[in-house]
Amino acid sequence: MSARACRDAYRDLVPELLAADPRAVCLDSDTGLFAGVDFGAAADRYVNLGIAEQNLMGVAAGLAQSGFVPYVNTMAAFAATRALEAVKLDIALCGLPVRIMATHDGLAAGHLGPTHHSLEDLAIMRLLPGMTVLVPHTAGAAEELIRQSAAVPGPVYMRLGRKAAPEPPPAPEPPRLGRAQLLRDGADVTIAAAGPYPVLAALDAAGLLAADGVGARVLNVHTVRPLDLAAVLAGPGPVVTVEEHWAAGGLGSAVAEAAAERPGGPRVLRVAVPDAFVPGAGDQAHLVARAGITAQAVAARARRAVSAT
Repeated sequence: MSARACRDAYRDLVPELLAADPRAVCLDSDTGLFAGVDFGAAADRYVNLGIAEQNLMGVAAGLAQSGFVPYVNTMAAFAATRALEAVKLDIALCGLPVRIMATHDGLAAGHLGPTHHSLEDLAIMRLLPGMTVLVPHTAGAAEELIRQSAAVPGPVYMRLGRKAAPEPPPAPEPPRLGRAQLLRDGADVTIAAAGPYPVLAALDAAGLLAADGVGARVLNVHTVRPLDLAAVLAGPGPVVTVEEHWAAGGLGSAVAEAAAERPGGPRVLRVAVPDAFVPGAGDQAHLVARAGITAQAVAARARRAVSAT
């Protein structure tokens, strides 16, 4: 297991961000994530606005218009739905440098049931003009992408997991914002995954496929927008996308849209949460597996895609 959750990597980095940039401010929504954090001389640039997510985004927009760079902390389900009007009109429409740090992504809040799942956020956020959308797969990747995103002039939406997830072997090179990260090479099929459990399922699926003589190229697509189409659609063969998100609108849809417009574009098959609410409560690993985001499911899709070529 990873030593830290992605949201913990963000929490631990914020005091450094505030110390390094006098324009940086941290806006919280009474999540408790920053309890006990020492902000030092920047303590007055941490503000807890309470459980009022739309107001949170409005305040962030106002501060950004005044020259600040707000880091906004709330749960993904609330950032992408409850506060969407403010994100769309106050932040995205104005192209403001607000960093929306969305915890409890995907099924991470599974213990709270479907009301707190966030399986639509990538679809919503990637449709907003100028929005950069990031899905780190480890705490280390989250920290690196947060640092890199500091240079992005417009708004940023980043998914941050609630708890530490199983961590894959180290990648050959660190993540670069806007570039898909090659985790494994292969000559028969491309598996493009976003997020901790999907990346792990993709790598495990590549191992299963290798036993059948099928070579899978595995990409960690941590940047859903702007999407690295040159890498994802470069081949080999068909593309299988894997994500902790409903199949409609997320990474798979983005890849399929691009492939459909490319002459001779590759066939795209998606592994995602089925078109239904995930009932009941449970931890993230259990709900992800129950939703069918497994190495076996990814390998089966890849075999089907390869056999059809």
